[in-house]
Amino acid sequence: MNLYSPKTIRQLKDKYGFRFAKGLGQNFLTDPSVPEAMVRGSGIGPQDLVIEIGPGIGVLTAAAAEAAGRVVAIEVDGRLLPILGETLQEYENIEVICADVLKTDLAQLIDEQIRTYGLTGAVRVIGNLPYYITTPIIMKLLEEELPIDSITVMMQKEVADRIEAGPGSREYGAISLAVQYYCRVSRIISVPKEVFLPRPKVDSAVLLLELREEKAVRVKDEARLFTCIRAGFGQRRKTLVNSLSGAGNLPKETVREVLAAAGIEENRRAETLSIEEFAKIADELTSREGSSWKTEA
Repeated sequence: MNLYSPKTIRQLKDKYGFRFAKGLGQNFLTDPSVPEAMVRGSGIGPQDLVIEIGPGIGVLTAAAAEAAGRVVAIEVDGRLLPILGETLQEYENIEVICADVLKTDLAQLIDEQIRTYGLTGAVRVIGNLPYYITTPIIMKLLEEELPIDSITVMMQKEVADRIEAGPGSREYGAISLAVQYYCRVSRIISVPKEVFLPRPKVDSAVLLLELREEKAVRVKDEARLFTCIRAGFGQRRKTLVNSLSGAGNLPKETVREVLAAAGIEENRRAETLSIEEFAKIADELTSREGSSWKTEA
């Protein structure tokens, strides 16, 4: 069965009475080179556990199963389960779970899979993420500090551009720093909208996020670091003195003192700062007793 054929996709839709749900961002791939590049780029090996988010009709699932020891695919749309039951029936190392990944205890799932199947390799997450929840899913994977080695996901190109952006670029922002704090980021492949059915309005890209053994910077208070980052980019057109004092309810003179102690010019804007410079600001604020600037929960 050629799952990349638009004809096959339409036949499966008709057979099972399936209709695309626009609200779930369902777009199925018609180009086999994309899943092949994702599996190859992610470095999946025969002892690896792969967690796939959003298998669709199973094209990436099948490609991953050819290389991995075990694949667990998490699909929120129960209407796809009978289709996946047919398209993946020849694979004995695949399990499909109907669940919302944002509400799933992934730590428990990973632990159970490794213990049950005696896997000794890496834990890798893959998926073609719905555009509207790409960032929440990625941040869940990172902030829960799961025992995973890499995340290889397709997303809207504009989001990918922001995640891999560096200081001084227009795309650089809070999400760039949040992901890069946890991961080394590289692009595997760009994916034009023409290789999807139905065709979306935007192009996509696949990023490889390799989890760092140690986070990009060491800080005294991680929550304060991200408070500084959000404050800076919350008013990115303003200088640091204005953006940090406005968001943190601090006197501008205090912010000037903090920036001076951190060795950062007060007229700079957030988009010019590296994560190391944000860490210096956060540590300086943390070390100042009596500071009224509170970290966000």
